[in-house]
Amino acid sequence: MAANCRGVVITEGDLQRFVKHLEAFAEGQLRRVTEYFHPDLIYVIENDIALVVQELRSRKVITPEQAQIYEKIEKHEDSTAAAEKLVADLASNKALAIGLWKSLCALRRHWSHPNLEVMVGEITRKDQALLKEILLNETGHNLAPEMKACQDEHRRILLEQTKLLKETGQRTRSEGQSFPILNRYVDIKIVADVYFRRQTFQEHEALAAAGELNEYRLRHKMQVELERITPDRLFRWCYRSGRAPHFVMVSGVAGVGKSTLAQKFVFDWATGKHYQKFTFVFFFKFRDLNAVGEKTSLESLIQREYPYLHSKLDTILQEPQKLLFIFDGLDESNSNLDLGRKAEFCAQPGDVKPVGVIVASLLKEKLLKGCSALLTSRPSNLARLERGVLHRVASIVGFLSQEREKYFHNFFGEAAVAKEALAHVRESQVLYTLCYNPSYCWITCTALQPCFTSEAGQTHPLPKTVTQLFVSYIRHVMVNHTKELPERERAWKMMIQLGWLAEYGLQHRTLLFDQAQLEAFNVDSSPLVKTFLVENIQSATSTPVVTYSFVHLTVQEFFAALVHYLDFKEGNFGYIMAAVQEAQGGEYEIFLRFLSGLSQFATRAPLEALLGKFSAETARQVIDWILKTDCSDFLQMERPLDGKKRTLNFLNLLFEAHNKLLVCEALGGDGDASMDFSELYLMPVDCVILAYVLSCCGKIDLLNLDTCFIQNEGLQRLSLELHRIRELSLAKNALTGQCCKDLSLALLENWTLLNLDLSKNKLQDQGLSDLLKVFRSPESRIQKLVIQENALSDGSFEALCSALADNTSLRYLDVSGNPFTDMCAEDVHTLILTCPALTEIRLNLSDISPAMEKDLKKLDGCREGFKIHI
Repeated sequence: MAANCRGVVITEGDLQRFVKHLEAFAEGQLRRVTEYFHPDLIYVIENDIALVVQELRSRKVITPEQAQIYEKIEKHEDSTAAAEKLVADLASNKALAIGLWKSLCALRRHWSHPNLEVMVGEITRKDQALLKEILLNETGHNLAPEMKACQDEHRRILLEQTKLLKETGQRTRSEGQSFPILNRYVDIKIVADVYFRRQTFQEHEALAAAGELNEYRLRHKMQVELERITPDRLFRWCYRSGRAPHFVMVSGVAGVGKSTLAQKFVFDWATGKHYQKFTFVFFFKFRDLNAVGEKTSLESLIQREYPYLHSKLDTILQEPQKLLFIFDGLDESNSNLDLGRKAEFCAQPGDVKPVGVIVASLLKEKLLKGCSALLTSRPSNLARLERGVLHRVASIVGFLSQEREKYFHNFFGEAAVAKEALAHVRESQVLYTLCYNPSYCWITCTALQPCFTSEAGQTHPLPKTVTQLFVSYIRHVMVNHTKELPERERAWKMMIQLGWLAEYGLQHRTLLFDQAQLEAFNVDSSPLVKTFLVENIQSATSTPVVTYSFVHLTVQEFFAALVHYLDFKEGNFGYIMAAVQEAQGGEYEIFLRFLSGLSQFATRAPLEALLGKFSAETARQVIDWILKTDCSDFLQMERPLDGKKRTLNFLNLLFEAHNKLLVCEALGGDGDASMDFSELYLMPVDCVILAYVLSCCGKIDLLNLDTCFIQNEGLQRLSLELHRIRELSLAKNALTGQCCKDLSLALLENWTLLNLDLSKNKLQDQGLSDLLKVFRSPESRIQKLVIQENALSDGSFEALCSALADNTSLRYLDVSGNPFTDMCAEDVHTLILTCPALTEIRLNLSDISPAMEKDLKKLDGCREGFKIHI
């Protein structure tokens, strides 16, 4: 819900018709409907609680006193708590509940929130049928006694299969550390109706590993464009298509929680929590289906996985509308999923075909028409699918703030420890951004365990870079989760073997390795190896097939970089660096960051203590490679967006290296560099990287951050280093008054700033008020000040003129596009008389009357060289 989100045309007649739908429900029924939509209501209301409260007040649904209560809750707690209180207060009374629903429907004139459209759509299109649907999903279909017994057995088996959530990599496979799924599972955010452009595998994986899902951007995009959806609503009515979907795809990058989501979905069905309208749910993993042979049948697949259903299978399949098939990990399938018109399909459950043909036949409704299917996949596979086949495509966007906090508390157990660890991660921001991904969250918590627990009374350095984090993680796992850690030389050899396997996988885009590949790299099955390699047992066959993968793609990338420090070979290093130079998709970006990070002695020292000295030659060649990069191209102004992205990637390498002398030498060290990131979306983590680089520089001529969407958090990260800038442009960033306090403190320390552009933001009077001390300071050397279009009042102009009264450096002032009136005319006169260095002032596009404009234009040329534009 955002002010600039386009609304829909809602007439008073539309409102009355909607109210009639609501009035048709009995009080208990309306309460049940409101309860059903509770997650959506909270999500919609919390996004703009003030606007909702204002609408409720105007319609006299709540009193002014109640409105103040909700405003105080939002101020002292958060918007979610205020929304929860509001819904709880109004939902229990039919008249108040109708008032709430009517107010929300009316607000659609101003914004059209996807979740609100879904709720209004379901209520108006289904009426009493909605209650029946809610009941069916809660209680399920009536079944004959023998079928009910069969279903109960199926539930019991699925419950046993899904009740434990395994966290691989912490122990050997044989020990298999697992946790009850209800204790470890944290809700992950899903957005529906996502369109995926044709990106390559490498692009998606590189973006994922780099933490490209920024929380602010996600919240903004979810508010104005995307429907947020919970797992129990994946098959709910879709307002865009106007139908309830049968075939749903859930997409997400590696480690973001797709398989965990699928497992939890099955667990919740088995325990009766949701979607009881499906009499039977069949759960398959594509990596297991790879081992069933070249051809099979749907009946055979079900019987292999659930042999106890054999006698009842014919009966079960006779009612496909009551069946749900779940296929996890399409990206791991060896079978082609061809959904084209000329593709091969099958029509009967007994037809023997390749697995891909069977799944395609279900999706194309050639087989068991009326059934439903849920698939999961990495984004890279979606471009190959026919768009019309999938009724809903949803994307897992991972953890936002609350989910990260809950995960830390679940992991550490002790609230105080969890809070301290999370505080460090937040302060780092680089690590905090990584934690959008549940797998990274686990790696981060594992790495931080020895830093925040008093085991053996030892203190461990806190990681600040991603490389330092992974060094801490590898060391902690080796020391604390490996049975019988071998002596140093043997451990060193094992890590080398793993490293060359990892590098082979990186170059050949291989994530799953078979036994022959492990043997080719002399990788054995020792406890140390099993700590980092996971066995994937494909059991859907009489002869199980085992493949192996690193516990996470980024762990594989770390090992691929590490091996060059453990076992430097000139030819191998030259080959991989040549591949890096030729790569276009960013597939080596994270590998490069690790390679750069390990060049810093302090970063690699914890692993050297376990494995022995790393190759100094590798560090030297990595540093030489960085220095040979032509930074003059990076520092050019007005570069295309792709060029600016490459610049940011290069700065990431410098940050990981954490070598100030290297930064200075790489960027030239002559103090006259300029950096232009305009129109490149900069996340808070990017601002951390940029701030570090600035801290290593002497002076920067120009830093252009226009339209980078930097908000308060990003500005806070940059503020300590802004004193190095001569010309700073922060235009079109939607900066509010809240940002100005930090900006003011930063600029008060800056005695070199000559030009400041804050145009087209949202500073308003309060924001400008915080900045006045900067302009009033006798140390200020600002010569050019631009504050266009910031909703400044006449009072602000008067205060600005007062602050600039004794300024001896300001030559150019642009305050055009603000709603100044004739009342500021006298202040203009005063400013010109008291600010002797001022040679040009712009007051265009204001609310000054034509007569006053004519009068002010007479000031043009009032002293030599002075110009006024109005």
